[in-house]
Amino acid sequence: MRRADRLFQIVGLLDKSKAITAYTLSEALGVSVRTIYRDIQDLSLSGVPIEAETGVGYRLMKGFHLPSLMFDEEELAALMLGAKMVQAWTDKNLARSAHQALRKIENMLPEKLRPELERAELFVPDFNVDSMTQKHLGVLRVAIKTQHKVLYDYVREDGQSSSRTVLPLGLFYWGRVWTLVAWCELRDDFRHFRLDRMTSLEPLKQSFKLVEGRRLQDYLDTVVC
Repeated sequence: MRRADRLFQIVGLLDKSKAITAYTLSEALGVSVRTIYRDIQDLSLSGVPIEAETGVGYRLMKGFHLPSLMFDEEELAALMLGAKMVQAWTDKNLARSAHQALRKIENMLPEKLRPELERAELFVPDFNVDSMTQKHLGVLRVAIKTQHKVLYDYVREDGQSSSRTVLPLGLFYWGRVWTLVAWCELRDDFRHFRLDRMTSLEPLKQSFKLVEGRRLQDYLDTVVC
C-alpha cells in the first residue's frame, strides 16, 4: 500500500466521538505501531486536527469535515448489501476490507444520511461458506493475482480422489458453493473445481504466463458458445 493511501485511510478510520488506539490502527492497516505514530505526527503537521489522549487513543477534532460523498438512499442500500455479501461469503482479508470501506463511507457521509447505514431490511446469512473454503479462497485469490500455480488434493462427487496442479484463473460463487476455474495440467484443458472438495491446498513457487487459449476469457468464450 502506498503511504499516501495509508494516510488517507487513517483519516477515514479516525472517529470524531470515540478514540481509536495506535494498536487498533496498526492492526487494521497491517503496519507497525511505530509506523502509525509517524503517520499521525505527519498528518498533524500537515494540518489534520487530530486529538491525542494518553492511554486512550486518537480522534479527529470535532468540527473537522472531510468532503461529503454524494450517495442517495438506494445507493447506500446497494453498498451495504454488497459489503455484507463480501463479509459473509468471502475470506477474512476481503471481509476486513469491506468493513474498512464502510467505515470510510460512514466518516465521510453527511449526518442526515448516516442512519441509512444502520438499516437492516436486507439480510445476508453467513452459514453458506465454511472456514476451510474461506481459507482456500484467500490462498487462491493471491495465486490468481500473482499468477502462481497451486497444488491440491481433490475429491469428486463420486468419491474418487486425485492430486491436481493447476493454473488458477478465476473464482465463481453460485449462491451455495465457490468454484475455481483453472487450466489443469493433468487434463491439459480447462476444468472447474469446488473449493469445498479440496482436502488440501498448497501455493507453488512456480509462476505461469497467460497465453492465448488458456486464459479465463478463452474459457468464458467456450461456455458462451
